[in-house]
Amino acid sequence: MPPNSYPTDTTGVLFEGDTAAATVLKKIPDPNHKLELLWLNITLFTILHVSSLYGVWLLFTAAKWQTVVLFPAALVLTILGISGGAHRLWAHRTFKANTPLRLIFMFLNTLAFQDAVYYWARDHRLHHKYSETDADPYNSQRGWFFAHIGWLCCKKHPDVTIKGRDIDLSDLRNDKLVMFQKKHYLILMPLICFVLPTVVPMYYWGESLICSWSCFTLLRWCASLNIVWLVNSSAHMYGKRPYDKNISPTDEAFLIWFRVGEGYHNYHHVFPWDYKSAELGKYSRDATTYFIDFFARIGWAYDLKSVSTEMLRQRIKRTGDGSHPVWGWGDKDQPQEDIADTTITHRLKVNAS
Repeated sequence: MPPNSYPTDTTGVLFEGDTAAATVLKKIPDPNHKLELLWLNITLFTILHVSSLYGVWLLFTAAKWQTVVLFPAALVLTILGISGGAHRLWAHRTFKANTPLRLIFMFLNTLAFQDAVYYWARDHRLHHKYSETDADPYNSQRGWFFAHIGWLCCKKHPDVTIKGRDIDLSDLRNDKLVMFQKKHYLILMPLICFVLPTVVPMYYWGESLICSWSCFTLLRWCASLNIVWLVNSSAHMYGKRPYDKNISPTDEAFLIWFRVGEGYHNYHHVFPWDYKSAELGKYSRDATTYFIDFFARIGWAYDLKSVSTEMLRQRIKRTGDGSHPVWGWGDKDQPQEDIADTTITHRLKVNAS
């Protein structure tokens, strides 16, 4: 068994380093595979990004203050539909949610427009099972651009289709809410992702149509897409690997700083069942985790799965690259100058005999 693998459960899709995947597929892109470009997608993505640049200009020059102030909140809520809903709840089953919370996540996921939960979770499970191979839908071995957006601008590699048929999606097929969204996605998505964000600013604070459409709709959607895509691209190339140096995913500084979630991607690929997608304490404080924690406190989210401190230390010691932050006083990696410069008060007084 390779150092970054664990025995899989019956689904075989929730763990990194699946042994069957490692033996079947090589982590070298097929040099004979020619990309078949999807020009409609390329055209639409080009229009979206150009229009979003115009939205940035309007946000700072023409939009009302309510639009400017509420834009970050709208962006975070959009990302929560992917990070908390499609990813942590449905793709990895890191926690459970009651019906009202599931409806909230499904609404936010539709607001994010990154395909129906059913297809998003299928591709993401495939990504974990066959990570960095041609069966990985967003294989980072094909380069940053491919992993970021290029995979959506060309036809899937045959291995993606073939291996995708083996992914167990029975839990999703038995989920009535997931299947309802899948069936009615082409009706729900335009209304929730495009119509609603345009109408709300116009109705509630008198925003113009052009600012509502360009800022609250297109710019919000485009920004959320690229932030999530960075997890597939940058977080598989740039950063540290404190939990497993043998795999491609990294803990990516920008995404960690952004505080929305998924920045600790090396951690996530090692422990994909952790609802925080990050380590305990200050290393797990992001908007998605706070969101789930809030609903856990009121009883809407439950069975939250986490990784124990002892399991973390064993894995860091076994496969880490040595970059894991110092855990506390006395850590063998604690710099000597930190020890020397530390102020210690209220020392225990020992009486001389």
